[in-house]
Amino acid sequence: MPMGRPKTPLVLTAEARAQLESWTRSRCLPSGLVNRARIVLLSDQGVTNQEISQRLGLSMPTVKKWRDRFIACGLQGLYDELRPGRPRSISEDQIAELLQTVVRSKPKTATHWSCRALAAETGLSKSTVQRVCHLFGLKPHRHRDFKLSTDPLFVEKVRDIVGLYLNPPDKALVLCVDEKSQCQALERTQPTLPLGLGYVEGFTHDYVRHGTTTLFAALDVANGTVVTECKPRHRHQEFLQFLRHIEANVPEDLDIHLVIDNYATHKHDKVRLWLAQRPRFHVHYTPTYSSWLNQVEIWFNLITQQAIRRGSFKSTKQLIEKIEQFVDNYNPKAKPFAWVATADSIFEKLQRLCQRISGTQH
Repeated sequence: MPMGRPKTPLVLTAEARAQLESWTRSRCLPSGLVNRARIVLLSDQGVTNQEISQRLGLSMPTVKKWRDRFIACGLQGLYDELRPGRPRSISEDQIAELLQTVVRSKPKTATHWSCRALAAETGLSKSTVQRVCHLFGLKPHRHRDFKLSTDPLFVEKVRDIVGLYLNPPDKALVLCVDEKSQCQALERTQPTLPLGLGYVEGFTHDYVRHGTTTLFAALDVANGTVVTECKPRHRHQEFLQFLRHIEANVPEDLDIHLVIDNYATHKHDKVRLWLAQRPRFHVHYTPTYSSWLNQVEIWFNLITQQAIRRGSFKSTKQLIEKIEQFVDNYNPKAKPFAWVATADSIFEKLQRLCQRISGTQH
């Protein structure tokens, strides 16, 4: 017979759920607020307080506190309450004016606001401007690049590729294929300054180029392993050689689904003819300007950050050996990337983005 009082039911609206999920993906919000969002989302899924505390590494009283605060006050209840101390010296209207200035206007002589410019514009101190911007997550000095796809078949292609990730076909391999061109063998002109207590590792800003190589890679979505080859160029001839390499390494009884982008090399007539002669190959092109949909790009970022960018190579041979060494060490411990985004969630996010951008035809 169950003991204790039953928990108060937690009701989560679609709007609140979307906001909480956004918080959990944020890299700039305080970790405490992110954990509180996770507590509420897990509780909405029916997970017990005890299991939530184990998953997140939090105490039971902490989990119960923020669950109860959300039930009582909603999203506002997840923020920290005002602490005792000297009363605030600026009013709500002044904060609202500052936020409105940052979000809705631009300085006359610059492309973006700085703390000094905002202080001069609003009459507040520089330290006050910094605190308010930090509190609300405003970073006018930073920007993020983006490009909306203009592919007329964008919706169909996204549903097709996301469907492969979330529900892969039986007796088939899903391979994300691409090439990383212009991998430069750069040799620093002076020895590296080693990492030490109180200072970071140092590199000279100048270097000597010793040639380039192109890294072709095919990522197995099911287990995270990669098949790679380094080629001196990235024409359709090299791409065909890599496709033959894939064909030789995949058992004949398995179909092969290739997720590739719209680079001209991938659509060359000889490549199309070669693929047409092999019925077990199925090609899925990503929409234009949508490289984020190809999971091999994640792996390219890993090898760039961990093996290439901070290296010093005296020849392309040395660079290729480093790449092969990284791959040999990576594959035995490889794990698949956790793809959780559905096609509908991607469309909803793009719709929100388009609503914030004026003049789009999407």
